[in-house]
Amino acid sequence: MLTIERALVDKIVAHARADHPDEACGIIAGPIGSDRPTRYVAMTNAERSPTFYRFDSLEQLKVWREMDDRDEEPVVIYHSHTATEAYPSRTDISYASEPNAHYVLVSTRDPEETEFRSFRIVDGEVTEEEVTVVDSA
Repeated sequence: MLTIERALVDKIVAHARADHPDEACGIIAGPIGSDRPTRYVAMTNAERSPTFYRFDSLEQLKVWREMDDRDEEPVVIYHSHTATEAYPSRTDISYASEPNAHYVLVSTRDPEETEFRSFRIVDGEVTEEEVTVVDSA
């Protein structure tokens, strides 16, 4: 189960809406082993694509080094789908390389409604998990 603050959900959704029609992406870091997302980091979709995302490699290196320096790990890795449901694509599954991360997907296909879902992706296996939104941790 993913427990996440409403303010962080709002930031993810705002980023997804702002980058639409391209996919948005980023992470929420947290203390290693805590499973607690605390530090929001919006990242650049190097592909600038409505159907695919990829972290910019230099930006990713910088963010991962920052996490190392702060004893953090990527607790949430998020991106948006602009025309389809919030469910990992085959490409998303193949790129999932953080077994402890919650993979959050937001669909911006409907301007009035937001689909916000979380998954665990380990060794190509996708498991949807419950999302609990709290006012503060």
